Amino acid sequence: MRSSLLFQPCADRTTGTTTGGSNGKSTSRSTNDNDLKVRLGAGLHAPQPHSPPQAVTVATVTIDPVQRRRGTAFAITAYALWGLFPLYWPLLEPASPWEILANRVWWSFVFLAAVAWVRKGWPQVAAVTRNRRSAVLLAAAALLVTINWGLYIWAVNNHQVVESALGYFINPLVSVALGMIVLKERLNRLQWVAISIATAAVAVLAVDYGRLPWIALVLASSFGSYGLLKKMAGVDAFASLTFETSVLAPISLSAMVFLQLTHHSTLIHHGGVHVLLLVLTGAITAIPLLFFGAGAGRVPLTTMGVLQYIAPIIQFTLGVTVIGEAMPTSRWFGFGAVWLALIVFGVDAYRRAQAVRSTT
Repeated sequence: MRSSLLFQPCADRTTGTTTGGSNGKSTSRSTNDNDLKVRLGAGLHAPQPHSPPQAVTVATVTIDPVQRRRGTAFAITAYALWGLFPLYWPLLEPASPWEILANRVWWSFVFLAAVAWVRKGWPQVAAVTRNRRSAVLLAAAALLVTINWGLYIWAVNNHQVVESALGYFINPLVSVALGMIVLKERLNRLQWVAISIATAAVAVLAVDYGRLPWIALVLASSFGSYGLLKKMAGVDAFASLTFETSVLAPISLSAMVFLQLTHHSTLIHHGGVHVLLLVLTGAITAIPLLFFGAGAGRVPLTTMGVLQYIAPIIQFTLGVTVIGEAMPTSRWFGFGAVWLALIVFGVDAYRRAQAVRSTT
């Protein structure tokens, strides 16, 4: 995620560009699409997979209309699948959230390893291990995404879908704050306004819940920090996620064995359908990422910046209508303030994109 046009949500994303480092310079690289040409303004940060929005990210993209339509369809599919996750995790009960997490990590590794073998992508994954800085950053990112995944599964299975959706709504704003604190990026007036409104919204929701909305805050901060580390590592999205799951695979497999030995595992004790559903957590995790990768290189960043809200909107809707979570008036006010902050944020991003177009 970045502080303007492309944000991220819960999984690895790639945009077809790479950064030139933390000095803020960027370069563009060709994508698999010959029709796609991405030009980034001098001195602007190019998006990285799962990386936090930067306060100055803008891009001008010339894309074949057919490819744009295909890319939009791919991106909508990815975000819709992410949004539907709250319907899947409850199907895995009586497995505990921690068993679900262990299975998700392990089977994601198996799935991604198989895809890497088919795509002959293992050399790119192996290259990460030869770059100590990237390897350390991605290992730390792996721990953060484990926290994010685990808390999200726990929240969904404990009927906290609405608060989880809040975390992904405010994630872009948290990412902006991280960019300011860690990368020393300067925020403009509208970005400060957006962050101020969001902070007030969190205060309103804290009063409503009778506590800080800690689930939303941990989800947003862990995912924003995860994206920041991914940006700093500068590794291809697929290779980085495969590396991350390979780091976590021994731990997750050990956890699965431990649960089995201590009679806390449900994997092989609740029938074939239950086994299949747990195994499919790997594909459920990876497939939206593949759709996202296919879409991100074909549509402008401004479009992706709008589409990325599909996931939390679906999550929020499911929480209120299907799961039946309470939404008192004060909570509506809090969420309304968050949405107002995102509108201000989007207006700023649009103005920046228009300014770049007018100078190119």
